Amino acid sequence: MAQTLFDKVWNKHVLTGKEGEPQLLYIDLHLIHEVTSPQAFEGLRLQKRQLRRPDLTFATLDHNVPTIDIFNIRDEIANKQITTLQKNAKDFGVHIFDMGSDEQGIVHMVGPETGLTQPGKTIVCGDSHTATHGAFGAIAFGIGTSEVEHVFATQTLWQTKPKNLKIEVSGKLQPGVYAKDIILHLINQYGVDFGTGYALEFTGETIQSLSMEGRMTICNMAIEGGAKYGIIQPDETTFEYIKGRPYAQNFNQSIGEWQKLYSDEDAHFDKVITLDVTNLEPQVTWGTNPEMGVNFSSPFPEIQNINDERAYNYMGLKPGQKAEDIDLGYVFLGSCTNARLSDLIEASHIVKGKKVHPKITAIVVPGSRTVKKEAESLGLDKVFKEAGFEWREPGCSMCLGMNPDQVPEGVHCASTSNRNFEGRQGKGARTHLVSPAMAAAAAINGKFVDVRKVVV
Repeated sequence: MAQTLFDKVWNKHVLTGKEGEPQLLYIDLHLIHEVTSPQAFEGLRLQKRQLRRPDLTFATLDHNVPTIDIFNIRDEIANKQITTLQKNAKDFGVHIFDMGSDEQGIVHMVGPETGLTQPGKTIVCGDSHTATHGAFGAIAFGIGTSEVEHVFATQTLWQTKPKNLKIEVSGKLQPGVYAKDIILHLINQYGVDFGTGYALEFTGETIQSLSMEGRMTICNMAIEGGAKYGIIQPDETTFEYIKGRPYAQNFNQSIGEWQKLYSDEDAHFDKVITLDVTNLEPQVTWGTNPEMGVNFSSPFPEIQNINDERAYNYMGLKPGQKAEDIDLGYVFLGSCTNARLSDLIEASHIVKGKKVHPKITAIVVPGSRTVKKEAESLGLDKVFKEAGFEWREPGCSMCLGMNPDQVPEGVHCASTSNRNFEGRQGKGARTHLVSPAMAAAAAINGKFVDVRKVVV
């Protein structure tokens, strides 16, 4: 019987249970961080349980980590969460990519960079953007704290199999248009709930032409479309990325199985969406959820409901205005969506030899220690610092208001992150989601510009 890529990986991991009902899945990789793991570890202690598979559990510190002086943690709650994870990792035998270590960084970057993330795996983490790892042909999804404890104790998880939604993307992207624009446009067109109840398989010539970094950006934001899962067929681009990474010693033995991971030609999809990106423009969000966005050249839409009205009031904007009218004050290059090396390289091309606009505070936060070191070896830190950007230590940073990096109240921020909810980047912060190139160009010009005219 023909199967989708998602079906193949799912069915291989079912231990018990009927299709259509909750099924018990075996979990190949459990990634953890300091925010959603403390209660789960405490649950093990209270029940006098051991961690079932410490060898399949890996920890990193990311959400609370300061990015200026990483060891100077002034917030008591943040410090407690960090030290608690360090203690739990030691007590339960979990490998931790600790503060300042060579591999420390945002959890969804550490997995791929170390080679832990591989095709055909089931991967979970107490973080909604775990769908990122689906870019490798894995089933990866975020879980709650009680589920984290369940995986700790059993290395399994009860889940109901979702339906399959195929998103076929065709056409060649214009210079200045990127993977971030594809996923923002999809969410703008179909809404923040179009993927609810589905696993999204991104396919088509455009997806195949993307780098692994671009594919991760798209799968990262599947959750913003309402889906727990995003997945992409592994191919030579995938295999080349994985080869030689520290935890990919099984590469030669595994590649044969990985090559079988694709949707059969006659596989059934419950729904299909097609998108031609030939004429796609850079995207900018104007409101307070990711579907509230426009093409760069389009005016902000008329108010359709109370949510639109509230969003306009919160953002201090009006229908009919355009992206170039937004009074920017901050620019943030970072997050698990767009803080990879290729993102920083692309942004550096735009800022090289130029200066950040006087009214803009601009920061660059590499998503991991690995990215930071690679970027510095290429001299990117000097390019950004000479332009007037702050060059920070790795972490989640300004993506969410859970560490010292926050946007001041009422200030508009061009952000390469994934969410623009009210207060997401700090109390009263006004977030506009864009690609790294758009953010970099905004930092130089003091406002949003059409980056297609900047990128040559």
